[in-house]
Amino acid sequence: MSDAVRQITAGDCTIGGERLVLIAGPCLVEDEETTYEIAARLRDITAELGVPFIFKASCDKANRTSAKSERGPGWRMGLQILAKAARRAKVSVTTDVHEIAQVSPASEVFDMLQIPAFLCRQTDLLVAAGEAGVPVNIKKGQFMAPDDMAHAIAKVTSTGNQAVCVTERGTSFGYHNLVVDMRGLVIMRQFGHPVVFDATHSVQLPGGAGGVSGGQRALAPPLARAAVAVGIDALFIEAHPDPDSAPCDGPNMLHLDSVAGLLKELLAIREAVQAIEEQETN
Repeated sequence: MSDAVRQITAGDCTIGGERLVLIAGPCLVEDEETTYEIAARLRDITAELGVPFIFKASCDKANRTSAKSERGPGWRMGLQILAKAARRAKVSVTTDVHEIAQVSPASEVFDMLQIPAFLCRQTDLLVAAGEAGVPVNIKKGQFMAPDDMAHAIAKVTSTGNQAVCVTERGTSFGYHNLVVDMRGLVIMRQFGHPVVFDATHSVQLPGGAGGVSGGQRALAPPLARAAVAVGIDALFIEAHPDPDSAPCDGPNMLHLDSVAGLLKELLAIREAVQAIEEQETN
């Protein structure tokens, strides 16, 4: 990509380097074997294509539509399952933290912390994540203008931790819809930190399935292709071997069988864009 950004290292991955990074996994931690199998499958897919990979799953989804919605095994159990599965699969791993008390235990076992979109303005949480000393991925709130994310970044970097990236995941349009404005990727890249595009949450229909979120899975690949063409450092997707039976986010999650094909398309697009940029600078 033509605009230089600060490179950050999360586990074995460099975000902001020459290669597109994949951050992927199921929405929720399930049992250890299922979590491991998804991590191992994604590891093998990305290894074959030479794509750096960070496994992501949530230990406890506190921001569900309904009190009856599936949250996962709970924070402590989820953390243990995710850590064990990641060690077995030998992959870098990230998870989201919703409370300050979760920051320290998560930073001790995971390679990057994720700040959920709904919490991207929570100053104390952002500062605590920065003080933990590990890389921090801040997801842009559905209610936030892209340029306002500079303030979220500053809250983390005020601690001296410069290892921050930001993720676009769509903007609230109303009536259960999100809209992605690709200009936001360009705007946020100007902050000098790596930019991630969350293709599957961007096609979510929040609360649009009667107390749970719906989604438009088929639209995630086109948005991912567009984002890579505009310029991103990492792609975030949720993937599952049986999305329609997943405990949450099934309608917007990709099937694991489709991930390799999508990545091949994205790498071809990225290579074409880089070739064009090289021609323009020569």
